[in-house]
Amino acid sequence: MPGVASRTGLSQHALGRLAVPATLLATVAAAFAYVGTVDPNEPGHYPVCPLLRFTGLYCPGCGGLRGAHALVHGDLVTALHANAPAVAAYPLLAALWTLWVVRAARGRPVRLDLRPAHQWALGVALLVFTVVRNLPFGSWLHP
Repeated sequence: MPGVASRTGLSQHALGRLAVPATLLATVAAAFAYVGTVDPNEPGHYPVCPLLRFTGLYCPGCGGLRGAHALVHGDLVTALHANAPAVAAYPLLAALWTLWVVRAARGRPVRLDLRPAHQWALGVALLVFTVVRNLPFGSWLHP
């Protein structure tokens, strides 16, 4: 319908560029809705982390589903306790998604050029988090 696109100020081409970000948003919203409905604290709904099962060590993602469940229910403290890096990443990912939508609507490509130092810093931060949460004094970081 050409009249609809012209009334909203977006061309058919611009609407096409927004299809992938919109699909990603719908997928993430559906995943959060599912995790918010199906409690990961109850056994049997989700697979167990293989690293935790076979080694007894918590990976950097352990507690991510419990954190998402708590966040969906508005419990920020529990979400941070379950997996603080994941909860901290959610607003950053939302900001990146928003940037992607704005640039896509304007017909500009989105490039995320992380310098090697930033990539190393992120990797080291996750490694330190993983090591600390598996040491006796880091038990407060267990999900």
